[in-house]
Order: sequence, then C-alpha cells, then structure tokens
Amino acid sequence: MAKYIGPKTKIACKFGELIFGPDKNFNKKSNSNRKKKKTSEYGIQLREKQKAKYTYGVLEKQFRNLFEKASRSKGITGVILLQLLESRLDNLVYRIGLAKTRTGARQLVSHKHIVVDSKVVNIPSYLVKPGQIIGVHEKAKSLKVILDSIEVNHSKYLWIEYDKSSMSARYLHVPERTDIPENIKEQLIVELYSK
Repeated sequence: MAKYIGPKTKIACKFGELIFGPDKNFNKKSNSNRKKKKTSEYGIQLREKQKAKYTYGVLEKQFRNLFEKASRSKGITGVILLQLLESRLDNLVYRIGLAKTRTGARQLVSHKHIVVDSKVVNIPSYLVKPGQIIGVHEKAKSLKVILDSIEVNHSKYLWIEYDKSSMSARYLHVPERTDIPENIKEQLIVELYSK
C-alpha cells in the first residue's frame, strides 16, 4: 500500500488551499509574495490533476486506473472520475465524520476498524456501491480518535445518511457534481489525459 508521505504544508501552500485538511502552519500569504510565472496550458492541466491526486490521497497509477475506468463509462468522464474518487471507502469514512482527515480515514480502514455491510474491509481504495452500509467495528467503537472526530464532525452530505446510535452510515447514491464540495476543475484533467 503506497501513500504520499512528503511535506503537506508546502504542497497546500503551492495550491493555495487546505487540500490535506486542517493545518496550523498553512498561510496563504507565504505563497503570494513570490513572483508568479506564466503557466502553460499543460502546466495548468497538470496542476489540476496533482491537486485532485493530493486531495483524495491517490498516487499516479491508481489515479490513472480510475481515469481509464471513468472514460470507459457512459457519461461525462470528468464528473464520473470525481464520483469514483468520492465512492472510495477512505473518502466516505472521512465524509461520514469518523476521521478528521482523509489520511486518518485511510488509517482507520487499514487497521480494520471499518466494516462495510458488517464485513471488515481494510482496503482504502474499495469502491462502495450505493445502498451499502459503512460502520465502525464493534471493538473500535470506543476508540478516542473516532469519538473525538464524531463529536466535531458529522455527516452533512446529501448522499450519506448517518445513524448516530449505531455509528454507521448508508451510502444513499452517487453524488452529483454540484454536491461535491472539492474545488477541482475536472475538465482540465480530462484534457490532460486525452493528449
């Protein structure tokens, strides 16, 4: 299992957004003092792809595979790509509010604290299907990390129905593009891959 372990604040400053979640060292002004170079069309497209990869915690090969799957599907490729990224188990654990960051959600999944339809799933890239129920394993319900996260965060997304008593959520449907809060221009990613 591969994941990005480099400097997160530096990359967040490069994009000017908190793409890795809350960061006390993030400062938008640190990037505004530099002279901005004119970026080529390819550079703009590449930057957008990199932002999407870092936001969802996906490395190049996985991202490329998801793009190819999206391009084979019927519909708008860019929107389908974002919907596939949103359907990943680690992202849904984050969206439900069981973890404060996607990295934390990925760790909960990897350590077998998350169940899908009452079966332990420890693959962060597992694509959850609409109707499936994502919950916390019985032994993990008392974990401080999960309890703290639920206290602060709780699901506020239309495509997820959270049940506080059982610490589980139902993935109701694949989100529409307008419902996905990420600031990603998916059309630029499609243009980049179609060259």
